[in-house]
Amino acid sequence: MRSPDPARTLAAQLADAVPGQHVVLEGHVHRRRELAKVSFLILRDRTGLAQVVLRPDEIPAEGIPTEETVVRIVGVVAANAQAPGGVEVVSPVIEMLSEPARTPIVELWRPSLDATLPTLLDHAAVTWRHPAQRAKWELTAASLRGFRRTLDAAGFTEIHTPKIVDTITESGANVFPVDYFGKTAYLAQSPQFYKQQLVGVFERVYEVGPVFRAEPHDTVRHLAEYRSLDVEFGFIRDHRDVLAQLGEVLGGMLDSICSEGAGALDLLDVALPAIPEEIPVVHFRDALRIVGAPDDEPDLAPAHERALGDWARERYGSDVLAVEGYPMRKRPFYTHPQPDDERWSNSFDLLFRGLELVTGGQRLHRHSDYVSAIEARGESPSAYAAYLDAFAHGMPPHGGFAIGLERWVARLLEASNIREVTLFPRDLHRLTP
Repeated sequence: MRSPDPARTLAAQLADAVPGQHVVLEGHVHRRRELAKVSFLILRDRTGLAQVVLRPDEIPAEGIPTEETVVRIVGVVAANAQAPGGVEVVSPVIEMLSEPARTPIVELWRPSLDATLPTLLDHAAVTWRHPAQRAKWELTAASLRGFRRTLDAAGFTEIHTPKIVDTITESGANVFPVDYFGKTAYLAQSPQFYKQQLVGVFERVYEVGPVFRAEPHDTVRHLAEYRSLDVEFGFIRDHRDVLAQLGEVLGGMLDSICSEGAGALDLLDVALPAIPEEIPVVHFRDALRIVGAPDDEPDLAPAHERALGDWARERYGSDVLAVEGYPMRKRPFYTHPQPDDERWSNSFDLLFRGLELVTGGQRLHRHSDYVSAIEARGESPSAYAAYLDAFAHGMPPHGGFAIGLERWVARLLEASNIREVTLFPRDLHRLTP
């Protein structure tokens, strides 16, 4: 029977090791420094960096492994205030776990990556190894944990809905058609129809998943595929209940980032946003007045969003602002109108540092209202039969929202391009890697 291997010690655990203790390190060679009397090998694993010291007689016959080669190192812990964590590993025995690695397209050992965005994206599988790049996704992952944790604690159920669908969810949005066994289907633009139907089952649901938009935007804020954090729940009074839940979710995401991503925050020098307990709200018609736009403007332009972001920061000290009451003609058919004036909707967009991050609101919930809304668009309710069936069998007043994950992280880091925080972006020009 094979004897058990010594337990692996991670780089972050070395600081707690006792000098003289034997340890086993495994990871990538991050950097090599060969001096006259001694050489240093910096090893990188998922938790950080560890320094290994080699005397000339300890260097392997084939030489110190090249940077990015994967190795196992057995050695002895020694105190050294100049080393990462105040300790280093001496008397090492090095075993290569991969073939010698090719020289990376960028120098991953440097504190920052001096490369163009296309270079970073073309070689993403390697450039994401850089500690500062990894830190971006560590904040993304912490955001996801905070999102789920907050909603789980509030009695929500995580769901997963189809991404190949037979109808278009959002009017006016372009879709990707696919050949589905000889029939035309589409990649889902949103889980909207399904998450609404499942409110009738679980009352409170959320989903983390991809959505697809075949819109030919070649901008720094749009992707053809992105992660959507969708929430839908029942027994609400109006869209303000939805906004309140959104505020709790954003607070939970920030709490998770602070508690679990402190190292990444420091490495990236992130300025945390100011999100008040009660998110400030302005009506759409007042937002137009604030930015000096015509009263009949149907939507907010990016310049308007930026101006409103500045206004919210100056007036409320807030990095977020909810604009409610968008014109009904600019909202999907399932949107609930404002009860006292049906020109406006019980919906909102949340601006985060001057950029739309979230769309949410109250939905229609009565079957007859859906029939009327669909017929008013000149369509037949029969085209939505599967969707409407849930409402014919009774649905509570409900609403929800969707957060664009990549856009959230991009604004959190104040990145100039959403692709900087996307692992393998898909856009108008990019289908690989």
